Amino acid sequence: MIEAVKWIGGIDGTLELIDQRRLPNKLVRMKIRTIEQLYQAIKTLAVRGAPAIGVAAAYGPLLALQTLSGRAKVQEALDKVAEAGSYIASTRPTAVNLFAALGRIRRRARETVAKPPVTVQQIREAILDEANAICREDIEMCRQIGIKGEKLIPDGAGILTHCNAGALATAGQGTALSVLYEAHGKGKRFEVYADETRPLLQGSRLTAWELQQAGIKVTVICDNMAGDLMKQGKIQAVIAGADRVAANGDTANKIGTYSLSVLAKYHGIPFYIAAPSSTFDLQLDSGSEIRIEQRNASEVTWCGDAHVAPDDVGVYNPAFDVTPAENITAIITEKGVLRKPDRETIAALLRPAETEEESSETEEVVPDTAEP
Repeated sequence: MIEAVKWIGGIDGTLELIDQRRLPNKLVRMKIRTIEQLYQAIKTLAVRGAPAIGVAAAYGPLLALQTLSGRAKVQEALDKVAEAGSYIASTRPTAVNLFAALGRIRRRARETVAKPPVTVQQIREAILDEANAICREDIEMCRQIGIKGEKLIPDGAGILTHCNAGALATAGQGTALSVLYEAHGKGKRFEVYADETRPLLQGSRLTAWELQQAGIKVTVICDNMAGDLMKQGKIQAVIAGADRVAANGDTANKIGTYSLSVLAKYHGIPFYIAAPSSTFDLQLDSGSEIRIEQRNASEVTWCGDAHVAPDDVGVYNPAFDVTPAENITAIITEKGVLRKPDRETIAALLRPAETEEESSETEEVVPDTAEP
């Protein structure tokens, strides 16, 4: 199992991340010891993928509390947790898991303080316990998504995937790739076509590397080759992950996902989204309300060390696009497969786990726009 996110030690421990900027050439594990290092790791995509970001962020307030002196007061610790949450929340605006995880950590800290007498040490222990719980839940969530979704993978099929929604994007075995891992484990034969996923090549660098490690046949294609493969009949299903799903089923995922959904719909190919229930945001009515992160122009104008565009040219570089629910055949979650997702079916799926307190808590994590 690839461990993209791992906490080592107790309350004075460190966060270990696989530096995904270095793959596939080098497997480098980063030791994150400060909140500023975690900010940069998330911001620069050293750690990426909505679930992995959420898990990593959960440990952020614990790192921040390590800077308090032994004489710190309980209120100082609570203030530090809130400050750390807002700071980390400002890294990436689209993935809902980031805000949900930080909301849980802040709530756990407040619940601990609400049962006096309490010490700063106990707050730190409670936060570590909650962050570890978030990590364990993510691992099990990944496994369940794979189990629920593997039946959708036909034997002998060609499967197209976009970006990376595997173990590198989660604490477990992934979301979209978890479905493929489980199908592979059942003995199904299939070939995966991995879009390179410009501009940062998460498909060719990360997904292809992961699948090779697992012994799954994978072929890398340029992003503009997908339609031709579909026309040739080589693709029997498309599966991708998600960073946020609105109440009506509209889904934000890596830029280029929407185009694939249109191509799949035209060619009559099933288009699946694999995402945990924590990725649904019922506070957003539709995909038009999802905030789309805009990234630096250099990601487009440079490819590695090569300058591939004229100086000072205009650049449009959104990290995500939104696929309308009408283009999605089904959303695969740890709770089950949601076919033809819409407002009613999504609400029914999430109702048992959704509480008013959890919804309001997510809103309270307000991003701090200050750079480190």
